[in-house]
Amino acid sequence: MPKINIASSDIERVLKKHGFSLASQKGSHQQLKGIVNGIKRRVTVLANKRDFDVKTFQSMVRQSGLKEEEFFEDKR
Repeated sequence: MPKINIASSDIERVLKKHGFSLASQKGSHQQLKGIVNGIKRRVTVLANKRDFDVKTFQSMVRQSGLKEEEFFEDKR
């Protein structure tokens, strides 16, 4: 499965920048909650990970309600 080179800390930083906050954590799974466009969102992020499978990353983007480009803005 192809990988995307983005760390979980980068994903968490982007989510917090958009108003998300840590709701809970069990083991290596963190759940962040926030409101995007008036809709409550909850995103599950695997902590301490450097590369994500494409489908896993797409799932986090879909859960967040943000655009994929927003996760790579600071990397340019």
